[in-house]
Amino acid sequence: MEPPKVSIVIPTQRRPHGLRTAAQSVLGQRGVDFTTMELVIVDNDGAPSARLLADELAGVAPMPVVYVHEPRPGVATARNAGLAAAKGALIAFIDDDEEAPPGWLAALIAAQSRYDADVVFGPVRARAGEAPRALRAYLEAFFSRQGPAESGIIDHYYGCGDSLVRRAALPDPVAPFHTVRNHTGGEDDLLFGKMKREGARFAWATDAFLWEDPTPERLSLAYTIPRAFAYGQGPTSACAIAEPPDRLGVAKWMIVGLAQSLVFGPAALIKWLMARDDRAQALDRAARGLGKLLWWGPFKIRFYGHAA
Repeated sequence: MEPPKVSIVIPTQRRPHGLRTAAQSVLGQRGVDFTTMELVIVDNDGAPSARLLADELAGVAPMPVVYVHEPRPGVATARNAGLAAAKGALIAFIDDDEEAPPGWLAALIAAQSRYDADVVFGPVRARAGEAPRALRAYLEAFFSRQGPAESGIIDHYYGCGDSLVRRAALPDPVAPFHTVRNHTGGEDDLLFGKMKREGARFAWATDAFLWEDPTPERLSLAYTIPRAFAYGQGPTSACAIAEPPDRLGVAKWMIVGLAQSLVFGPAALIKWLMARDDRAQALDRAARGLGKLLWWGPFKIRFYGHAA
């Protein structure tokens, strides 16, 4: 039996409803040959809590369903476990809070073939219907991914959710995600940044979009502002852990962060005092600037890798 051409990897941690939605949307894809595919579910829980659902899906799926229990907590560790188990030459990533329209995978595969891309990215459209009305537009923008209006080759990269990766282009075909980002996220930025420096070819597919449904506890500023701070830390931290360390890059991003903090911090305060509709956006920008400035150990925020 020939190995599958495409492996679809879903990392998950104690989100049975989201996992079911994501997996069923993968199994409902159209315009693809299921005989050349497999679905890999990576259960990043201390206990194998997703096994029963994976077994249930395997009983009705039009493709093999591979269950991987990775008890060591961490987003990078989970993604690496999925890659280690996957057999496909192409790896598609979808998260357990996302849902794929029927044409999603076919659009990614078509773009990869058309542009001979090492990585293809697609848009993410967030749904935040349960959020307070005053914050809904901000939250949907925060969790969404916008990109070029047309498909084609791009010179930059996005996050791992809604991507199709050519395994042969990875710096490590089994464990390419750096575990230094296990708990903070941004492991995909480190990987794709390294691939860019090594000459990888990136593409954008406008019609390969995913829906994202953030869990209720994420639909608040208590989650998004610390997350914006962590996003801000990303470029400075990446320069610091580069081999050799990019000290000029660290200095550049810290200066940028200082400027953003000084501009958007007071603006956010004024907008909050005036109860402006765009006050959350200003606070978000200030947090990202502060993150670029305060990027080292004591300021790191743990979002992933909590043990059961």
